[in-house]
Amino acid sequence: MATIRFNHIGIRAMSACVPKTVVSNRDLGYLIPEAEIEKTIKNIGIEERRIADADCCASDLCYKAAVQLMEDNQIDPNSIDVLLFMSQTSDYRIPATAPILQHRLGLSTDTLALDLTLGCSGFVFALSTAFAYANMGLRVLLLDGETFSKIVNKRDKVDWPLYGDGATATLVEQGDFEETIFMLHTDGSGKDAVMIQDGMRNPITAESLIEKEQEEGNIRNGLEVFMDGMDVFNFAMKRVPKSIKNIAEAGGFALDDIDWLVFHQANRFMTDFFVKKLKFNPERVPYCIDRYGNTSSTSVPLTIVSELHDKLKDGQRVVMTGFGAGLSWGTVNMVFNGCKISPVIEY
Repeated sequence: MATIRFNHIGIRAMSACVPKTVVSNRDLGYLIPEAEIEKTIKNIGIEERRIADADCCASDLCYKAAVQLMEDNQIDPNSIDVLLFMSQTSDYRIPATAPILQHRLGLSTDTLALDLTLGCSGFVFALSTAFAYANMGLRVLLLDGETFSKIVNKRDKVDWPLYGDGATATLVEQGDFEETIFMLHTDGSGKDAVMIQDGMRNPITAESLIEKEQEEGNIRNGLEVFMDGMDVFNFAMKRVPKSIKNIAEAGGFALDDIDWLVFHQANRFMTDFFVKKLKFNPERVPYCIDRYGNTSSTSVPLTIVSELHDKLKDGQRVVMTGFGAGLSWGTVNMVFNGCKISPVIEY
């Protein structure tokens, strides 16, 4: 387990952008029997999702979120030392997307621009990277965006009702902040639980583009994501509640001292189970999954921006936890101070 501690580093500002197109899960009669739609919505907690247009990439949503953050906080583009782009849906295989965003945002050519990629734990891991750079005295702009709708088949009844698109921007820098603790974990033995089969190890061929009936009648091709829902569920049940207890112990505080507990928005049934197992106050667990769906690595910061923009107060303790493909899971404890959260915008 990697336990990392930082002092005098924190989040100064956050923003988010989601696609303007809304897709309702009540319109999935072609995929799910009509009699089961309401039950499905209740179990996963997702009524609607935001879906990007064909010509909109995760970087476009990140760009809009970054512009809003910089405008709302009067950030000089030349003051950004590091640009991190966290995504599993980058613009190209080559080149990396961070340099493209550096140029598009008008940042200095002295800017360090770097792509990061991980599953639904990605924001917590990327945030630890941002903190590490900020610890060196650098100002860091962390952009996290996903457009999973482009890699999920619309006839995959396991995945299509879950995933939505979105992006966030987070400004990290030195300042008057209390200690922040990250606990990061990896178990690559579970790599098959969430996977896109074809790419490099399994080279892309014409066969990769052919849609085929898979397990339980799901349809997908070799370039679309597969998730073994039961494997992910069992993994999360075993790891996530324990990680929250561990970070409270490491920080010397009780679970009741957490003001806001922000989970990756995987599905409502799963996170409700975590809350009950921890005996935590559900009123202090924000959700945005009902309106945005599972936005993968983006879901933790999107939840903060959409649900806590007018609730998060200085001095409040926030614990964030992400978990998913890899397998990987990460939890962070921090006390917010002086963070300006902009309202969610659409593109």
